Amino acid sequence: MTSQATTQRPTLRSQRVNQITNEPHAKLDALVKAHAPFDTQASFARFVVAQYLFQAELVSLYNDAALTAIIPDLPARCRAEAAKADLADLDTSVPAPVPGAVDNPTQAQALGWLFVSEGSKLGAAFLIKRAVGLGLSETFGARHLGEPAGGRAEGWKSFVRTLDSLELSPQEEAELDKGALEAFNRFTVLLEQAYANSAELA
Repeated sequence: MTSQATTQRPTLRSQRVNQITNEPHAKLDALVKAHAPFDTQASFARFVVAQYLFQAELVSLYNDAALTAIIPDLPARCRAEAAKADLADLDTSVPAPVPGAVDNPTQAQALGWLFVSEGSKLGAAFLIKRAVGLGLSETFGARHLGEPAGGRAEGWKSFVRTLDSLELSPQEEAELDKGALEAFNRFTVLLEQAYANSAELA
């Protein structure tokens, strides 16, 4: 029974996580488009607020010693400071933390969160082009969307190779999936919060 279940799963762990997060990913993409972050700099600034909140919540994961032992360049991958600098460029205050941040996840669960955060760098390749239309760039206002050192594709491939090579128990596999789903749901909450606050300020 176990072997049959195994054969029905995607070959690679990363492929499985992509599959199970397909629905929340699609919903989040639709929500981002609905808020039209590339219509004006003011709207884009709200998008950066959400990005900053999300990245700030993951700082402890990016700097976790046990996770860095698995992914040596993990601390350098964090984009919280870049997003914070973008907020300053856009004359937008650093937002207060939103209750409900990830708190003391298991290592496997944390890897699920990081999978989503790192994967979003691929989509950022398209977003940065839209941001340029607002007069922004990788050095002003849209730093957090900039290309990582070594390139987006190689950075992602390196992360996925490591993730796919780990020996995880069935429990840890479930925790990894849970973390990835939680990450998409959390960013959705933060995005709604960022634009709701914008409406209140208007």
